[in-house]
Amino acid sequence: MHVSVAYALPNNQYWIDVDINDGATAMAAIQQSGVLTLNPDIQLDQQKIGVFGRFITLETPLVEGDRVEIYRPITWQPEDDDDEEDD
Repeated sequence: MHVSVAYALPNNQYWIDVDINDGATAMAAIQQSGVLTLNPDIQLDQQKIGVFGRFITLETPLVEGDRVEIYRPITWQPEDDDDEEDD
């Protein structure tokens, strides 16, 4: 079965095609892709994953053509909104 694993950094994107056994889990695809070796900063116990934008767990079985996405933590912070008016 053919699936892919995607992970995007600000300056580098990974899209790794993987052939796995039918019924394999998202974790199996991630491990087989090698993305964890390429990006040791990935912390699957803290980061969410999904398939085509829909959150899944590491134990979710995959189907032909799935794209497993590893999501980075949100780093954007809103500007501090003080209640003073600008002059």
